[in-house]
Amino acid sequence: MKRSEINAAIKEMETMIKKHGFEIPPFCNWTPQDWENKNHEYDEIRENMLGWDITDYGLNNFAKTGFSLITIRNGNQQLKDKYIKPYAEKLLMVRDGQHAPMHFHFYKMEDIINRGGGNILITVYNSTKDGEFADTDVKVTKDGRTYYVPAGTAVKLEPGESITIYPYMYHDFNVEPGSGDVLLGEVSMCNDDNTDNRFYEPIGRFPEIEEDEPAYRLLCNEYPQAK
Repeated sequence: MKRSEINAAIKEMETMIKKHGFEIPPFCNWTPQDWENKNHEYDEIRENMLGWDITDYGLNNFAKTGFSLITIRNGNQQLKDKYIKPYAEKLLMVRDGQHAPMHFHFYKMEDIINRGGGNILITVYNSTKDGEFADTDVKVTKDGRTYYVPAGTAVKLEPGESITIYPYMYHDFNVEPGSGDVLLGEVSMCNDDNTDNRFYEPIGRFPEIEEDEPAYRLLCNEYPQAK
């Protein structure tokens, strides 16, 4: 991705967050220059990858495949003694016409919440032992209701609605066409993008960046070490 695309995506999500009255942590507003003066008391942000995350999954077509998100809080499965939180929280934005690819998590269970905007469609499958789509009904837990749907069903979440995603449950994100950009919340167990994601089709997770203009905000994998 070009840095200019990343900067524009962050500003676009900031606007949507304000529109829906959601407040984000102060570190989400720090500039690259601010980060130069942050010492070890902010290591939790660095080591748990809190903050901005803009990805096109290495496909170089952010308008079609990708999303914008903020990790607001997170524990750390690799540093359990230092960071004991067993939970995480994210805020995501998916544009109308944008797609987040099919994947599951080996460990993490999460609730995906439509915080506002359009309607999100989440297509669900169970996984076979070898990582293929299982031709079995999928258990759906949606706002206190538990039921089963055929494999490949797109579960719709309107604003305020949520779904529980279980480990080994394939899922993707698509905005219902014409309904508008969607602001999503995620409340989950600890998040680890380096070890806990299994994409159905092999793709990247963090983009390679072409520096065509200065960074507006640093991404969660770009923070300088404390001095």
